[in-house]
Amino acid sequence: MRFSVKGWSKGGARAGVLQVGGCSLETPALLLTTRKGLPAFISPDLLPSLPTPDSRLLQFSPLHFVEGISLKAISEMGGLHQMVGLKEHVFAANPADSIISIPDFQSTNKIGASFETPSGRFLIKPGQYVEMISSMKPNLWVTLADEVPAWVSEKRNRASVERTMRWLDDCLALAKANNTGGAVFGSIVGGSKVNERKYCAQEVSRRNVSGFHISGFGLGESMDERPALLSAVTECLPDDKPRQISGLGLPEEVLQGVAAGIDLFNSTYIYHLTVGGFALTFPSEEIKRRGSIDQLSDTVRDDGTKINLKATIYRKDTSRILEGCKCYTCQNHTKAYINHLFNVHEMLAQILLEIHNTHHYLGFFRKIRNAIKEGTFEEFRQNFVESRREHNAALALCA
Repeated sequence: MRFSVKGWSKGGARAGVLQVGGCSLETPALLLTTRKGLPAFISPDLLPSLPTPDSRLLQFSPLHFVEGISLKAISEMGGLHQMVGLKEHVFAANPADSIISIPDFQSTNKIGASFETPSGRFLIKPGQYVEMISSMKPNLWVTLADEVPAWVSEKRNRASVERTMRWLDDCLALAKANNTGGAVFGSIVGGSKVNERKYCAQEVSRRNVSGFHISGFGLGESMDERPALLSAVTECLPDDKPRQISGLGLPEEVLQGVAAGIDLFNSTYIYHLTVGGFALTFPSEEIKRRGSIDQLSDTVRDDGTKINLKATIYRKDTSRILEGCKCYTCQNHTKAYINHLFNVHEMLAQILLEIHNTHHYLGFFRKIRNAIKEGTFEEFRQNFVESRREHNAALALCA
């Protein structure tokens, strides 16, 4: 794996290139969430309809394979790439199930980390985890982390840092002894304490890791206190290694992370939007073209970035989700058709919607990268946040 920073924008945002698994990917980039190696609703034959190479960065949890096919069988096939038939994609392993996993802050203990899986709660030790990695052969993998929410005591927070560091050392030693491949991303924790975040980042940066995974965000910290926590971490990290983060998925949160110098984002935002029947429609140029506040309220009261395709107003709407969108869904289907699919509980609704949402969110990241290269990221970020604020204010007046 190789990583290089190609440009900086005012405020700390940076654009780079990540070369891994035969792919050259521009950053900041989005890791697409998968279940057992594939997106929740998009089948392998439809993956090529997404923008490339942006859509080739996939994240999975090894714990999804606790039951079912054996690790030995996966290894004999040649790893996860061969098993799911996506040889040209880049797989990043993260122990936590980003969709259903809520860390159990009580049952996580000294010998391993506890996670919720489709097969129930599972306690995983560093040895077991590295064995999974060795069998699945991902391009990137994140070490175990003891994540804690913002409200825990200082004693519990410090314990989480110590455990995470111990598991990092164990994972590195085991990976070296077993000749485990893949680039290792060391986990950084510390809760909502700047000093603990900084200490953990400094310690992880001293280890022989290929990149950094910033864990434990989205667990109770406020938007206002997050910039200081992010800066405390990134200021301690070298510039020549990529930084990945979990827990920041909303557009404003992504922009907040990019401003702090984050390169890779693991987010379930697309998945939850799709399950809820929402279609992304931002940035807000389309809303502005449509004009009136009355029309805005007709699109179902939301935050200005999405529309609810389950709503009855789309029952006879023969327009595409978003004019100008080049995704497979918008080129071939209407809002009325997707609304109908939801009403009759056809899974095709989620398939078409996830294609659009993934295509659209990857486009959002592309706009971010372009803004960084042009040196206008802070302006881009401010305009986006302001347009959201104005939209919400307009809806408040209609209430």
